[in-house]
This record gives sequence, C-alpha cells and structure tokens, in this order.
Amino acid sequence: MKITQVLSIVAATALSLTVSPAFAASKTVTLSVPTMDCEVCPITVKKALNKVKGVTRIDVNPEKQIVVATFDDTQTNAAALTETTKNAGYPSQVVEARQ
Repeated sequence: MKITQVLSIVAATALSLTVSPAFAASKTVTLSVPTMDCEVCPITVKKALNKVKGVTRIDVNPEKQIVVATFDDTQTNAAALTETTKNAGYPSQVVEARQ
C-alpha cells in the first residue's frame, strides 16, 4: 500500500470518529422519587444513576424528592433511568422531559 493510501484511510477513520458524536442528542429528564426521604437516599439514587452508560449529569433535590438527569439518548433513555432507580429501591416516574 502506498503511503498516500494509508494516510487517506487514517484520515477517513479519524474523521468518522469525530463526526459520529455530533449525532448524539443530550436529553434531560426530571424524575419524581417519592420514597427518597432519608439522608442516604439521594446518595444511593445518584450512585445508581451515575452507573448508567450515557448519563452525563445527575442533580438530586431531596427536599422536593426529584432528580434531574442529563444523558446521551444514543446510549440510554428515560425508561432505563426509572428502571435503575426502581432496582436501587426507589421507584420513580418522569415528570418532565427536555431536549
């Protein structure tokens, strides 16, 4: 293979790797977690959600019993997040979703 062919292949591969994340959309959902009512609950919920692939940010408001989760919608979805909180012992439901 000639050096120009190798460089062309490398350049095309590098370009495809940098372009594909541009199609990922960041979404934010607000989850109501009514059983999150002790001091440890928010920590447990946040730890569980942070383990979900694609989650980029978790903000917990224990006083309002809500969680705001931001995630890459090509890697996860709101249903996976509510399932995760349920599996951690804290059932939740989506009360708001934003792009």
